[in-house]
Amino acid sequence: MLPVITASVPLLEPPGWATAQRELFGLLDRAWRRFAHDFTGPDGRLRYTRELTSRDGVDDFYEVFFNWPQLYLLGGADDLLAQAERHWEGVTRQLTGLGMLKDEYERGYDWFHQGESLLLLYFLCMAAPARWAERACRFAELYVDPRHGNYDPEHRIIRRPHNGSDPAREGLFDGDAYPWLPKEAQMYGFPLDWMLPADAEQPPLEADPRLGEEMRRRLGSGDTAVNLAATGLVLNAWIVTGEQRYADWITEYVGAWRERAAANGGILPDNVAPDGTVGGLLEGRWYGGHYGWSWPHGWYSVGHAAIVAALAGAAVTGDDSCLDLVRPALDELIANGKVMAFAEADSSIRSKWLPQLAEDANTPTLHVPFRHNDGGWFDYNPMLMAVPTALWHHTASDTDRTRIERLRAGAGYDWRTVRSFRSKEEAGHEEPWLAFLAGDDPAYPEKILAAAQAQVRHRMSRMERYCDWDVPERDIHLWQQSNPVVTEALVQLTWGGPQVVYNGGLQQARVRYYDAAARRPGLPGDVAALVSSIDPDATVIDLVNLDPESPRSLIVQAGAFAEHTIRSVAHTVCDDPSWIGDLYDYGHTTPTVVSASKTVDGPWLRVELPRSSTVRLTLRLDLRTQAPSYRTPFDAPDKGEAS
Repeated sequence: MLPVITASVPLLEPPGWATAQRELFGLLDRAWRRFAHDFTGPDGRLRYTRELTSRDGVDDFYEVFFNWPQLYLLGGADDLLAQAERHWEGVTRQLTGLGMLKDEYERGYDWFHQGESLLLLYFLCMAAPARWAERACRFAELYVDPRHGNYDPEHRIIRRPHNGSDPAREGLFDGDAYPWLPKEAQMYGFPLDWMLPADAEQPPLEADPRLGEEMRRRLGSGDTAVNLAATGLVLNAWIVTGEQRYADWITEYVGAWRERAAANGGILPDNVAPDGTVGGLLEGRWYGGHYGWSWPHGWYSVGHAAIVAALAGAAVTGDDSCLDLVRPALDELIANGKVMAFAEADSSIRSKWLPQLAEDANTPTLHVPFRHNDGGWFDYNPMLMAVPTALWHHTASDTDRTRIERLRAGAGYDWRTVRSFRSKEEAGHEEPWLAFLAGDDPAYPEKILAAAQAQVRHRMSRMERYCDWDVPERDIHLWQQSNPVVTEALVQLTWGGPQVVYNGGLQQARVRYYDAAARRPGLPGDVAALVSSIDPDATVIDLVNLDPESPRSLIVQAGAFAEHTIRSVAHTVCDDPSWIGDLYDYGHTTPTVVSASKTVDGPWLRVELPRSSTVRLTLRLDLRTQAPSYRTPFDAPDKGEAS
């Protein structure tokens, strides 16, 4: 039997966060059902009658549903998993018919977009590994097995920026020139901007060397840093199977990029020629690769791919020095930071920041450069907090925590401010969550849950407006902008983790839960959870059973993949029933609450919650003592294999 704690503290006045959390679960259940009814067909595909005329688009179909199985894992409806699987199957058939997939996988595209596409698959593997293991391994083999044409083991590179299941898909575009949009030039400028003198007349787009043969030759072959996100696909296969060769591939590929970064003063370069030389196609430049430091997104794409790879390397090797793939570049950006108002910055992604900053767009605050070209660092933005947060969550180190404190000190706005917005990543509230974990804003749980409700209701209004629209190709982002499933608040509050790194990461969490009676992942119905500290020596969880009549039983798991060990747990106890009062008393007294402790020495702990009860758990964790896996408390030895 697993170690068991039975809650004994009576629940008299439910905390506002607990009722708000369960209300959000209920609202989300109604919202996803409405979306499925209004926007998808009988087999789960999206209602779309047009063609796809470029290589872009696969991600925009899968992204719509990326967090649906994540919501199931959190405690969403029992039938949500089957619904999410149906959408993956339906969209896959749809995209195959549109000529975008081969053998159920992207024919060939960059990993900034592939990483977005695969989040749905990763969460399906997490929720139902037995059903998804075959695909997880088959897709990873496209990179691990050199016979598929993607990986060159001699030079330890992925052979081209557009890669996938179709080795015949070469270069970056079909036809003679990149299908340029004027808006791209306005937002991002041109790739290979050094090829034309500053005073040269702009050539016609179809004759511009930066967009035609030179772009194909210099950017369309060899490795690029954003390909590091492919390690997430291989890590997923390793978690599913435990096979060493997946770990070996990650170790080799991440190791090669670490060597290149070390040779570049610690800063991760973004391009490697087919012969293995950094800058070999760009006249020696360590920057300028496809989806690299110069064009189009810089740190937005490079940083996310690098943290995915760094965490994958650390997972399979147990060596946290893999995180040095990320840290020097991150610290270089901060060192080149400037204090300014966002309204005065040269940001290329203004549409991302304006809703997030709102009135603080005019407040002077620390901005860091996202891009680098021959003129140096440029494209200043507030720091995207996903990368420094993921670093600290993994290590819990003073160094990574101090970096976050420095970023907060440099901010001109109050990190405790919670705004109601939903970014593409379904993230962006890291700052107020970090302030809450620092003990500075006890009201954060209710504020973020209210903001989440606002976004669901806003999305439902958007759904109502566009449900009958015949979506043109240029507007296929409509579906993800209407997806009413919001999970960031629930991930932070119940799992004690940041939202998944959007461009291909796997979930981080201090804890997860299983419904012991239903034998499925997620919180049981009527149970709310709040993680208020993720300190490994004192991870604090409040569990509440709001049901006034029926008990609930759940299992707490240490880590997203049962990779941590719960050494011991202190928990609240109320053994004195005198708070109820005597027969003729009109009121009750305050229950007397004391503490007890229990040794666990494993990844799982069972908690029994009688009706109207609550318990506070303070876990002492040892991080990453076991190999990450998709095992559950229902199919593993009782106490795990703690070391």
